[in-house]
Amino acid sequence: MHPYLKRQLTFSVVCVGACLLVGYLSSIATDAGMGSWYAQLNKPRFTPPNWIFGPVWGLLYICMGISVALVWAKGFHHIWVKTAMYHFIFQLLFNALWSLTFFGLHALFASLLVIITLLFLIGFTIKWFRVVDKRAALLLAPYMAWVAFATFLNFRIWMLN
Repeated sequence: MHPYLKRQLTFSVVCVGACLLVGYLSSIATDAGMGSWYAQLNKPRFTPPNWIFGPVWGLLYICMGISVALVWAKGFHHIWVKTAMYHFIFQLLFNALWSLTFFGLHALFASLLVIITLLFLIGFTIKWFRVVDKRAALLLAPYMAWVAFATFLNFRIWMLN
């Protein structure tokens, strides 16, 4: 195997694995709160069925992992790569924080503030990824769209409760 392809594959496995691990850890809080608490909340009509969240998030975490691997493969020595990676890590932490805040703490308004912050952080991450690798930025577009939808959903749930 060509050394570049081997390196890219290694980065992809590490990054996808790390993103899926964050998703799995977040799902622990989600599963704990998804039971009776979430079921009792007033939710808007456009709320997706519960079963859709796992597959969607799984696919998004895989796209996020491939995206960050493309950036990392450009060389961590480059300042733009470092900046892009720091933005990615920071937004990933807020991604996990939202699950803890919404499902773990049942704090609807606080989780709304967290997810709004996350939305901005994803935007900054896409901006920096675009500087390093346009494909990486494009791979984050579905994530941005889903979090924008989740932000509106969080807002409506907060308003209804």
